[in-house]
Amino acid sequence: MLRLRGRQMSMTVSLLTIKYSQQSPINPMQRLRQTPSQTVGPFFAYSLTARQYGYPYDSIMGHALLGPATPGQHILITGRVLDGQGAPVPDAVVELWQADAQGRYRTAPISLQDDDGTEFTGFGRVGTGTQPGAKFEFETIKPGAIAAGQAPHINVVLFMRGSLHALHTRLYFSDEAAANVQDELLNAVPAERRQTLLAHAATGFNRPCYHFDIQLQGEEETVFFQL
Repeated sequence: MLRLRGRQMSMTVSLLTIKYSQQSPINPMQRLRQTPSQTVGPFFAYSLTARQYGYPYDSIMGHALLGPATPGQHILITGRVLDGQGAPVPDAVVELWQADAQGRYRTAPISLQDDDGTEFTGFGRVGTGTQPGAKFEFETIKPGAIAAGQAPHINVVLFMRGSLHALHTRLYFSDEAAANVQDELLNAVPAERRQTLLAHAATGFNRPCYHFDIQLQGEEETVFFQL
């Protein structure tokens, strides 16, 4: 591999410039090349979760997927996105998509203008840059099973710096052991890695809370699914 540094780089650029200037003119479109792939930048958190970061832009998606009177068990989901060294990632975006307490996904357009307090969006999004320890927190309901052979679960999508694509995983509940044993997707994961998909009950909150860390690399790396 050829490495160019300092003066070598400048001389090479100069020589290339002279060479092109001596050639006959060509169509500029013939010189265009495909734009190199770029990783997801930290600006995604600021633009996709603007209100969370103090910007005056409204969004129908945020940390709360429910209203005060939404049917079902109201819970909190907390966690962190951790890099390969176990350090929290402060500029990731976490999205949740889930069924309601009856195991039904929302199909109607999301609009909170006429919400009577019972509306459930089924979709939430937060950045990891405003909470202490770069943690994320969602207010939602515990979902019901969407079908036989599927345990209650929440779909999780992660955007972060250094990743060319969104990462997809699932959150299952550790206190749903009987249902988890029957879940086809969870049981397709090697037994020693299934625990990376389990959210565990946490104490010290004003409502039931489940903690779910997303480990990007290392021995405890979270299982991600290719869609």
